[in-house]
Amino acid sequence: MGTLTSVLDIAQQALMTDQFALNVTANNVANQNTPGYTREVVNFATEDSVSLSGGVQSTGVTATESSQRDRVLEQRVQQQTQAVAQSGALGSALQQVENIFGLSSTSSTANSSAVTSSALGSAINGLFTSLSALEGDPSGTATRQSVLAAAAGLAGAFNTASNQLTQLSSSLNQQVSSDATQVNALTSSIASLNGQIASISPTGDAGTLEDQRQQDIAQLSQLVGLDQISTSQNGISLTTSGGALLVSGNQSFAMSTTQVGGNTHVMAGDPPQDVTANLTGGDLGGTLQARDQNLATYSSQLDNLAFSLGTAVNQQNEAGIDSNGNPGQAIFSLPPTQTGAAALITVSATGPAAVAAATTGEGSSGNDNATALANLATANTVGSQTATGFLASFLGQVGSDASTVTTENTGQQATLTQLTTQRDSLSVVSTDQEAANLTEFQRSYQASSEVFNIVNTLMASAINLGEETTVS
Repeated sequence: MGTLTSVLDIAQQALMTDQFALNVTANNVANQNTPGYTREVVNFATEDSVSLSGGVQSTGVTATESSQRDRVLEQRVQQQTQAVAQSGALGSALQQVENIFGLSSTSSTANSSAVTSSALGSAINGLFTSLSALEGDPSGTATRQSVLAAAAGLAGAFNTASNQLTQLSSSLNQQVSSDATQVNALTSSIASLNGQIASISPTGDAGTLEDQRQQDIAQLSQLVGLDQISTSQNGISLTTSGGALLVSGNQSFAMSTTQVGGNTHVMAGDPPQDVTANLTGGDLGGTLQARDQNLATYSSQLDNLAFSLGTAVNQQNEAGIDSNGNPGQAIFSLPPTQTGAAALITVSATGPAAVAAATTGEGSSGNDNATALANLATANTVGSQTATGFLASFLGQVGSDASTVTTENTGQQATLTQLTTQRDSLSVVSTDQEAANLTEFQRSYQASSEVFNIVNTLMASAINLGEETTVS
């Protein structure tokens, strides 16, 4: 009787275990489209054996569930996500710089077509074309007026390009603030989940709570570069790639922003410090790289071109004689140094008479200085380069930078896809596998039910001493 009872208990335990397995499988199927859900598997194990009537008797089966996650692979996916997001943000900013200078995928190299297709290149060519015309008609009022109009057009082109770079920088400042706000929301959520996991499942898989935490970390990886450390009680500590603490246990440390020199800087850590220069990865890293490295370089080069070309024209005009017989004056108004020159350059000459086409002793209708002004087109006015050559190199750099980061992003995307596929092969629900599991667990449940029925029949027969009765 005791043996039949133990078999009945084993059958009952098997039915409960198979029901548990069916529930896990059903939950997997139900969540196959849930973002961040990690597939759960059933782990079967034999219950402890007991000694019974001098023999060892098994007590059945038990089952537990566990999420199929590879923490190392998940971190690799997150790190690659950070790299893709950074190059994506940088590439987006550089494409806007290309638009500012009229570059395209077919003209973003250092060649004459790139120069002539840009508003700034056209304005420089326009100035030198007007100076060449002045050489042939030095006393013509209309010709002199054309020189001033071309100079105004050049100053306007510099102003427009500089202002557009400034507007882009302001837009990137706003993006920095937006990213910091999103980072704070996610780190707060991760810290809260750390606390829940520590109280519910400090030593084992926390299932859905861990899925939610990993989903938050995945979103956080799109915003900023992270270092992740597993801690006690199944927790996760997060720092920026530069070491500033973001999450520790159930406590988060918010980012804040402040203005330094007209740019938005990021404060983070405990205590908060300016981490702007050390932030890499994610949209925030790419945005800061574009603003503080690429745009700063482009603005400086644009200022150099405006200041050098404007200074060269001013100096040459001042070496000549205007139409009134007076020494020439500056054509352009420039700041004392090149800083801000592109934004501040304007035409200071008040009328066509200010254009000094002649040289001393030549008379006001001479053209020697007009020739010298026209020759600036081929002179090394910007360091060791002509103005047009410098612009071509500058535009070539912009195009090359944009092309390089686009290529880099494409390669990173391919690597991320490969890593994601590897992770998903382990963690994502496979409907084919779950269908096979359902069939397996269903058959197991049916077999356990049959054992239960057989034992029930035997027990009824034993109770009735083998007699056929209506009692079952």
